[in-house]
Amino acid sequence: MPVLQPIVDIAELMYRKGVTDVLVSPGSRSAPLTLAVARHPHLRVHVRADERSAGFVALGIAQQTGRPVAIICTSGSAVYNLAPAVVEAYFQQVPLLLLTADRPHEWLYQQDGQTMHQPGVFGPHVKRSYDLPADYNHADSRWFIGRSVNEAVMLSQQQPAGPVHINVPLREPFYPTANDSFASGPVRIIETLTGEPTLSPETWHRLLNEWDASEKILIAVGQMPYTPALIALLTKLSEEFGLPVVGEIISNVSGPSFITHSDTGLAGLTKETAESLRPDLLITMGNSFLTRTLKTFFRNYPARRHWHLDPTPARIQDSFQSLTTLIGASPLPFLEKLFADLDYQQFLQGDDDDDSQVFLERWQTLDGQAARRVAQLLNQSKPIGNVSAPLTDWLAVQMLFDMLPDHSELHVANSMPVRYANLCGLSGQTNVRVWANRGVSGIDGCLSTAVGAALTTDRIVTLLIGDVAFFYDRNALWSAPVPPNLRIVLLNNDAGHIFRIIDGPRQQPELETYFETPHGYTAERTAMDAHIVYSSCDTAESIASLLPDFFQPSSQAKLLEIKTDKLANQSLFETYRAGLA
Repeated sequence: MPVLQPIVDIAELMYRKGVTDVLVSPGSRSAPLTLAVARHPHLRVHVRADERSAGFVALGIAQQTGRPVAIICTSGSAVYNLAPAVVEAYFQQVPLLLLTADRPHEWLYQQDGQTMHQPGVFGPHVKRSYDLPADYNHADSRWFIGRSVNEAVMLSQQQPAGPVHINVPLREPFYPTANDSFASGPVRIIETLTGEPTLSPETWHRLLNEWDASEKILIAVGQMPYTPALIALLTKLSEEFGLPVVGEIISNVSGPSFITHSDTGLAGLTKETAESLRPDLLITMGNSFLTRTLKTFFRNYPARRHWHLDPTPARIQDSFQSLTTLIGASPLPFLEKLFADLDYQQFLQGDDDDDSQVFLERWQTLDGQAARRVAQLLNQSKPIGNVSAPLTDWLAVQMLFDMLPDHSELHVANSMPVRYANLCGLSGQTNVRVWANRGVSGIDGCLSTAVGAALTTDRIVTLLIGDVAFFYDRNALWSAPVPPNLRIVLLNNDAGHIFRIIDGPRQQPELETYFETPHGYTAERTAMDAHIVYSSCDTAESIASLLPDFFQPSSQAKLLEIKTDKLANQSLFETYRAGLA
């Protein structure tokens, strides 16, 4: 058996365990891993020179497919460049498999190049870290490698999903000669079977009693993937039982049945109005919530009972500081059974109480007023006749959303783009799936994540991104080709615009130099280097004329750079704030 055969076999093990995509960042120490996946007949291998970008591209692919994506990099500081994507994947619960090449451990602290302490380098932000042996002569070592890879792939997918690290020390020589086949041999696959936990009849009846004892019930949905069956079920629950269902743009629940303007509607409430909106029973699901307004409301006006649905409750998630019951169940099957039981109970009792709709109507009235307030504000900022008004980021986002293609993907970058997106909301589009890196909410890989998504789907993938996030991550466009279904909408106001919006930095004399980071860049040359179709505009009229063609299918990716004035953006947001107060 060739010396490196156990390492070469990792490629086949991953494939047989469901891995289809691998990100490779070129390096020498990682050569055996790279060649193993490059020569595997069934793995799709994507090359990204920048490890930080590679990690986020892998994240975007894994978001789309739901399968673990492997990342291969060389030893030393290259490993640390994966860290931003690793922590995002950990808190967003996305499966990644990190294969980091390493020097044999006896060379640590011996002034050998690209050598550092790599086992456990990602700390608590991976589900587990494995350190493979550097010598494979003994059968136990080969058994350990195979067992560890089986377990690592399984663990990355096991709920809650997340990144798993495999550190791979490699001895020289590790390049095959002309006579070496460097092909995977037979591998042993360990199958893992899991089942959905079920609640006991006693527990279920206790929950139903709590439901019956609650006059005002509300469902709040955190960040979740787009799930049509869940949206349909939440719609039925809302309509038949008078339940407000509160969601944000990252919740992927939108439409007339849902409350989607809570960031505007819940601001500046009187105490009396706030009390009338307080639920007796709050049911939450999903990951993080986006807006401070929503979180503050539920913390200041907590429900008497608060259920949180989590299929694998390894930790208590109590973002609203009101949790009373953590339910170990996936939202869809739990709510399906709940709806069926309540519907049958209502049939037996003949209960059709109009009073059950009062609580829902209060929330709908609030939401409708908030939507009209935003629409009125944006209409006032539009140009009238021959009188042009300064273009703002907020108006540009609304115009973009009005023309988003149905059945497309929307990636929203952090900082102001995701906040503008939430203020606008998606109302008229059909089956637009929304993604955002809200695990730790960094700007560092938003472009790379969208590139990863576009590599995996034939749908149009639109990325809404600000200038600082774009230029920070433009290495995402370094490795050709850029997927032709990618559409980048760049809001360029020459600043970290959020610092003019949030309290604190905007009052400081050092705002522009130390917080906003003005740069003077445009994306034109970046687009040219990446062979992306480029266009730019700075008026509402030009956006309206460019967007229809922008979304048409093309053999090249497209970038639309929208140039706005940061002071006009600030003025519009201050007008909005004043209206809330």
